Amino acid sequence: MSSLPLSVRSSDEVASPLFLPLPEKRIVVGCGGVCVDFLAAVSAYPKPDTKIRCSSLKIEGGGNCGNALTCAARLGLNPRMISKVADDFHGRALMEELNAEGVDTSYFMVSKGGNTPLNFVIVDSQTNTRTCIISHGNPPMAPHELSQEILLSALDGSRLVYLDGRLHETALAVAQEASCRKIPILIDAERQKEGLDNLLNLADYVVCSTKFPQAWTKAPSIPSALVSMLVRLPNIKFVIVTLGEDGCIMLDRRVEAEIPELEEKDVDSVVGLLRQKIDGRNAIPTCIPSKSVMRLKADGIGMVNGRLLVGTAEKIPASELVDTTGAGDAFIGAILYAICADMPPDKMLLFATQVAAAGCRALGARSGLPWRTDPRLAPFLC
Repeated sequence: MSSLPLSVRSSDEVASPLFLPLPEKRIVVGCGGVCVDFLAAVSAYPKPDTKIRCSSLKIEGGGNCGNALTCAARLGLNPRMISKVADDFHGRALMEELNAEGVDTSYFMVSKGGNTPLNFVIVDSQTNTRTCIISHGNPPMAPHELSQEILLSALDGSRLVYLDGRLHETALAVAQEASCRKIPILIDAERQKEGLDNLLNLADYVVCSTKFPQAWTKAPSIPSALVSMLVRLPNIKFVIVTLGEDGCIMLDRRVEAEIPELEEKDVDSVVGLLRQKIDGRNAIPTCIPSKSVMRLKADGIGMVNGRLLVGTAEKIPASELVDTTGAGDAFIGAILYAICADMPPDKMLLFATQVAAAGCRALGARSGLPWRTDPRLAPFLC
């Protein structure tokens, strides 16, 4: 796993007066998955019992939490990561790569035996899809390995905690301590996992994959599922569902708007109207927000006071689209930065979409992640 020169990696390098100041509190703590990605790009997914040559091959760090924190570090945050690797070649290389990116790995657990998690990724250049074969690390991380002293040190001075749903017992210990200390928590709800419900009950923000909201709530549509999530999770400030090339939807709760004059609207109808305002010819990301806070209802589920925002994805030319691996992690890394920078919701969605699109222009989850100085990010950071 190669790394770029350290001279371009400092989060404080942005001395140019064109850039907005970095967030005052920019320490974020992540707990979750890290692995080595073996990525092979092929012209088409191989048929059973055949051989095929790859057009390109890359070995680099992966894992949801590792990817998202690498993205956050490149944008200017100071991430600390809690995870576990083995004391083998892959584990040492992973920690070296993360440290070079500006992710503090001093809170890692390192087992003397066993193996570091590996992920084999086949990138189909014909369909722009990727297939992952995951080998979990052994032995798995146990909650007692994270001492109270180490946990308190990791959380000291942190602005935000991010959990990707892996290492769920350890993650719950982190979430409970963060909650006691009034540190906001963002959960990556990629799919239903053991222990995820306990984490969601402590969350302040949730970013979901396309299928999660309906799978978790059994609601008939994505918009109604978002309402259901906020009804069931009263502490959540916002929930975002990413929809791949179809963009994203955000439901932003507005608790202060508890007034009887609020207009009551069906959530599916509002999302439909917002989608009608999207200009399909526009290749750059756009965000269409509802004009005001309203009482959004979903039949048979309930209602919440909030605002809806529908975002579009960047239309990446086929000649530039290389690999979507880690696009969701890049999106979350940008959301972490946006929360620390107090970005308004519409700007937050556009920023995260732009960062995710940049990552899709290179093979692997991390190679294409943009730096804070990337001209494509100038509208958000200058």
